[in-house]
Amino acid sequence: MVTSLTPEFWDRFAVLLVLAVGLTAVLAAAFDGLAVRRSLLRRSHKTLPEAPHRPNRKDHRTSVHC
Repeated sequence: MVTSLTPEFWDRFAVLLVLAVGLTAVLAAAFDGLAVRRSLLRRSHKTLPEAPHRPNRKDHRTSVHC
């Protein structure tokens, strides 16, 4: 039993396809934004090790070697 696809079917199909593509794009952008925010927060919580304290001496000459 073969049935032909009606114009009403194609109209609904087109609407549902556009909605599915739009929903996919919105969800992908939302999850991408969450992933970026999470990685930035994780990176900002890491503290850099402090440089060793060097005394500021006036009699020390600055090195000019390249």
